[in-house]
Amino acid sequence: MAGKDGRGKTEVRGVGAKNVSQKKPSRKSEIIKLAGLLILVVVGSVLFVGATSGWFSGGKIVLDEEYYCGGECDGELMSLTTVEYEKLIEEGKSFVVLVDQNGCKTADKLKDYMKDFALGAGIKAYRMMFSDAKESSLHQFIKYYPSVVLVNKGKVMVYLRADEDEDAGKYNDYNEFKAWIEKWL
Repeated sequence: MAGKDGRGKTEVRGVGAKNVSQKKPSRKSEIIKLAGLLILVVVGSVLFVGATSGWFSGGKIVLDEEYYCGGECDGELMSLTTVEYEKLIEEGKSFVVLVDQNGCKTADKLKDYMKDFALGAGIKAYRMMFSDAKESSLHQFIKYYPSVVLVNKGKVMVYLRADEDEDAGKYNDYNEFKAWIEKWL
């Protein structure tokens, strides 16, 4: 059977006739597909940035080999100058540095914590005077002393803030200090 449709075209109807019209995807399904694609792109980008930033490395900093001394550490902190610090940063080293100043009770306590930790963990750590740190790139992070700074591959990753209440316990309780540093090392 043949007949004219409302647009002046001949339409074939009847037994054995095929429907030649193609089904167009609905607007709703197109929007869902685009939203799904957008979500995939955003999640993929976030995961990529996270992977390159070390989100999936467990947050642990592995010190360079020369800072591990096993049972032969004495816990003493090595002196670090501004020039030496900048060289370590430039070389992409991973290390620990205590920033303090002589004559401060809190700094002396944190220095003892750092020595005890270094001895127990079998690592070597540096000590830099705050007056020197102010003259280095470290000053962009450390505004007050004392502090302990963990550097990973030449970048400051985390440090104690003497002016933050959330870090206060780490300055007054060795176990809190130890838990904090072990979280990162």
